[in-house]
Amino acid sequence: MTAAARTDPRNFIRDLTRSPSGRLLQNALENRWSATPDRLSTIVRYALLPAGKMLRPIMTLESAAAVGGDPDPVLPAALAMEYLHVATLVHDDIIDADEVRRGRPAVPTAFGLPDAIVTGDHLIFCAFASMVECGSGGVPADRIASAVAALAAAGNDLCRGQMLESELVDDPDTGVERYLEMVRLKTGALFRAVCHVGAALGGADEERSAQLAGYGEQLGIAFQIRDDLLSYTAVAQSIGKSTTSDLSNGRPTLPVLLAHQAGTPQVRDRLTAALRGHRADPATVGEVQRILAETAALDRTRECLVDHAGQARDRLTGLPPSTSTALLDSVARWAAAHRW
Repeated sequence: MTAAARTDPRNFIRDLTRSPSGRLLQNALENRWSATPDRLSTIVRYALLPAGKMLRPIMTLESAAAVGGDPDPVLPAALAMEYLHVATLVHDDIIDADEVRRGRPAVPTAFGLPDAIVTGDHLIFCAFASMVECGSGGVPADRIASAVAALAAAGNDLCRGQMLESELVDDPDTGVERYLEMVRLKTGALFRAVCHVGAALGGADEERSAQLAGYGEQLGIAFQIRDDLLSYTAVAQSIGKSTTSDLSNGRPTLPVLLAHQAGTPQVRDRLTAALRGHRADPATVGEVQRILAETAALDRTRECLVDHAGQARDRLTGLPPSTSTALLDSVARWAAAHRW
């Protein structure tokens, strides 16, 4: 990765996907999911390709290398992380009734709800099967067992986070702490898993594995907060998905919760009405944006983002210096430095 990529947030992810690890993963996806008349494989290929940022599988490979392991035999597990991530996106689009993903029709829109449900389920099973493939590359069975356990635990947390998110709908009184716990479970858990799996397969002991798992969890929280900001500071075309889904589904994200916390009773009533109205028309979106500006909620959200990204970087302290450790640190710095 170039020096410019490390310092320019606009280029970081682009250059990361073009890095040797990124190209390796994209080529592996293309080879494993070539065009076929089989309908299920066709839908899976549509969901996976063209690939997104590939951040999670790259972090799996780099976590393995950061603990002194060989990332090559970990490649199937890295692909498994992408399978699981994309499965969650397919299921999220079903739950949220979102019609656009990565700048094109979402899987449920393109292929219908029944086939989208099956596709998401299939990708989850593919993830576990791919993890086991690491054994053919020489990864010891006990490491694979530890990695599978870590992935299963993260999957359970993710489901609990999804259920908790549904409990928060229409409720801006839920509070910041409860919201952050939901984010830790729903988003932080998968980031935790991608690093924990890489470290375990790379031969890390429990202490090092837990260290990288903690890094991933804090980074996942930071990334979700970043997404919360993008909903109010970006246009849909620039990020390839809806920026109003949370509002139209009545979900209180961190900026809204912070505005509610800081607002007058009148402001709180307006936010509650906006959420419970389940509308994302220009007038409603504009009113919420004005409230966020009046209460400085976006600035406070950015401060929270920077804090969790910093906690992620702190978890890397003590790892042997390497290009992989530096890259993991750069991911957290990129998340905190991004501007909208």
